[in-house]
Amino acid sequence: MVERKSDDLDLDAIFGALAHPTRRELIEQLASGPNRVSDLAEPHDMSLAAVSKHLQVLEEGGLVDVEKDGRVRRCHLDATPLSDAFGWLTRYRVFWEDRFDELEDHLEEADQ
Repeated sequence: MVERKSDDLDLDAIFGALAHPTRRELIEQLASGPNRVSDLAEPHDMSLAAVSKHLQVLEEGGLVDVEKDGRVRRCHLDATPLSDAFGWLTRYRVFWEDRFDELEDHLEEADQ
């Protein structure tokens, strides 16, 4: 049985939350500031309940905080988990850049 570190589980939740285009659009909307759920739902061709489910996934991924004030729910972007995902991706960017540099060197040697 493979045991997973809690960091991996956090990344799973982050990347899972980012996996759907609607959720990425919601993050873009929230990047300009907090917004009510009804306002976030307006530009999307889906029900308020469907948008709420997407927001719940974002909240579980740690990307959105939802604050309730009576019947109004206001959402705030928490971009901190995005830096964790960026850090993970950066390691592999460096890996591939190194591999492409090696390939370039090899091709130059083969040309000569």
